[in-house]
Amino acid sequence: MTSATYSPAAARDTLDLGVGGMTCASCVGRVERALRKVPGVQDATVNLATERAHIVYDAGTAPAMDAVLRRAVRNAGYEPRSVAEQEAGEAQNPSPWAGFMPVAVGLLLSAPLVLPMFGDLFGQHWMLPAWVQFLLATPVQFWLGARFYKAGWHAARALTGNMDLLVAMGTSAGYGLSLWLWLTAEPGHAPHLYFEASAVVITLVLLGKWLEARAKRQTTAAIRALHALRPEVAHLLGRDGEVDVPIAEVMAGDRLVVRPGERIPVDGLVHEGHTQVDESMLTGEPLPVLREAGGPLTGGSINGDGRIVMQVTAVGGETVLARIIRLVEDAQAAKAPIQRLVDKVSAVFVPTVIVIALITLLGWLWAGVGLETALIRAVAVLVIACPCALGLATPAAIMAGTGVAARHGILIKDAEALELAHRVRTVAFDKTGTLTVGKPRLTAFQVAPGADESALLAAVAAVQSGSEHPLARAVVAAAQERGLSVAQPEGVRAVPGRGTEGELAGRSYLVGSLRWMQELGVDMDALAGEAAALQAQGATVSAVAERVTEGLAARALLAFGDEPKPGAREALAELKAQGVRCVMISGDNRGAAESMARRLGLDPAAGEVMAEVLPGDKAAAVVGLKQAGQVVAMVGDGVNDAPALAAADVGMAMGNGTDVAMHAAGVTLMRGEPRLVAAALDISHRTVAKIRQNLFWAFAYNVAGIPLAALGYLNPVVAGAAMALSSVSVMTNALLLKRWRAK
Repeated sequence: MTSATYSPAAARDTLDLGVGGMTCASCVGRVERALRKVPGVQDATVNLATERAHIVYDAGTAPAMDAVLRRAVRNAGYEPRSVAEQEAGEAQNPSPWAGFMPVAVGLLLSAPLVLPMFGDLFGQHWMLPAWVQFLLATPVQFWLGARFYKAGWHAARALTGNMDLLVAMGTSAGYGLSLWLWLTAEPGHAPHLYFEASAVVITLVLLGKWLEARAKRQTTAAIRALHALRPEVAHLLGRDGEVDVPIAEVMAGDRLVVRPGERIPVDGLVHEGHTQVDESMLTGEPLPVLREAGGPLTGGSINGDGRIVMQVTAVGGETVLARIIRLVEDAQAAKAPIQRLVDKVSAVFVPTVIVIALITLLGWLWAGVGLETALIRAVAVLVIACPCALGLATPAAIMAGTGVAARHGILIKDAEALELAHRVRTVAFDKTGTLTVGKPRLTAFQVAPGADESALLAAVAAVQSGSEHPLARAVVAAAQERGLSVAQPEGVRAVPGRGTEGELAGRSYLVGSLRWMQELGVDMDALAGEAAALQAQGATVSAVAERVTEGLAARALLAFGDEPKPGAREALAELKAQGVRCVMISGDNRGAAESMARRLGLDPAAGEVMAEVLPGDKAAAVVGLKQAGQVVAMVGDGVNDAPALAAADVGMAMGNGTDVAMHAAGVTLMRGEPRLVAAALDISHRTVAKIRQNLFWAFAYNVAGIPLAALGYLNPVVAGAAMALSSVSVMTNALLLKRWRAK
């Protein structure tokens, strides 16, 4: 039930494995080391918050690598689980009180032990008999605390340390001291015992872990909400009418009935009917969108008030919803670069604490305070120094940040993009489809003297009919609007970044940019005046040439116009107000590009427009922006934007664009709105701020707590409470991100 994918190019497999029993950052490092020692494993990263390991290994290394990796986890002292088992367990425990029983038992048994401490504050001596204290503390120590002994023993055998080892050592020392003082006391003398310290520390640690687990369930709420969007049954339209079938049996090409108010089960196209579709859980867009015959439908969205029949185009892992879930899961499981510092600290943290506790014990013995006092102060050092908060600081914030971003239509693919985005100071935008609507219209068709306009437009549309380029589609649409017949061309050849060549009725035509015509040596003098006038008006101008006996002859000019996306100008203004430089990259001629830039509020004189950039040169343009020493984000939507998205420090792909662009980008904006760029930078800033706050508090607890405990200012009970509070405060601080709203 583990999830594995195969990449033939890299000849590597990846596998996600659940890991139970981890309690702190030291556990994470131990599991990672155990997995990386397995022959064939290239890398292994473990996330404490999700309790999962992501392993990359050579394909074909072992016939049962899943079993080998599970054994490695078990030998390290932890419980291997499948991801499906984890998800099933989370689904079965929706109650906020799940797992509270051990904590409740610990509180009931510890309360009578703590009561005399409160009595002392009011001059009352309610000390329980030693045998009663022993009976109350022993179940807590060895039944409820058994998990700490088990995990601590595994850590000690592996010559490493973790939180469990510290708790087991500290509470055992307090319990053992109490037992020794009781058994060696003179008859009739009631010594001061420390059973309450050991019992309360274990109870507080269990309480802290329960609160932590409860908070974890909230951080994974985004993933569970996405999984819940998939209905379990679909209405299959077959020869016998409608039949309800499990969603797993639906295949591409099937026709499904979707009734009003139901969730659309898989991806497809409207085959019959029309309706309004609520896609807010996928895109963050609150307004329903109209879907008519031929319109796209996304699985997980909600059908409005119309009954429709849909044709299935994608099922299972190929649906948009499944890809979104994978993106969010990968981002939540990934480690941010800042986590490397935490891992280095955690590797030496527990051994260092044990040394400090030993120094505390010997130091106070040397000072002459006696074994009892010296041991209790060493116990306080062991108890307060817990690396739980260190291990949770980064992943908890990343899980909360990526989860809330996904609900607002911002999919963050990896933690590195999330951490880098807040440092972006330059954003480069592709023009067509990103800042503009991306559906240009043919606004003018100027033919050379003597040419037949209708026949020539029909020929150009025929040559362009097989292309998906927006300008080509605009030509075909214009020909169809005029009622012209678009014939089937022959020998069509696309020249990337320049144009298309094809034959029709024995005549060869070339349709492309003015730059291409110039490179080919086409004489454009007869149309030069019209071309300059059209460019001055802000149009994108292409040309048509025909191969003749003498070479190439100019036949016509095509002028295209596009409109800015709604909200694009405001989005750029918002980024500029935040001190972010905005640059538009376009393959259009300079006149058309600068005209559109001015409509968007950009200043060509300030270098905010890069025109006449070939698709293959966009990546070089981004690299040029990076050479100024600033972090650069690239926003695009097309296949030709993929290299530039990969070259940028942070790539942002418009969700209405191509899969190639979204694969190359670290961030996907599901609604395709430029305003989401500023929102993505904002959630990155807030998430990184939470990471830093969490790390500060995690370190501060230990930096302040260990010296205070060593100097005798904290008893074990207070130290245990502070240690439990550190983890809970880190998780609570991260959960504050769930209140974030895109502006």
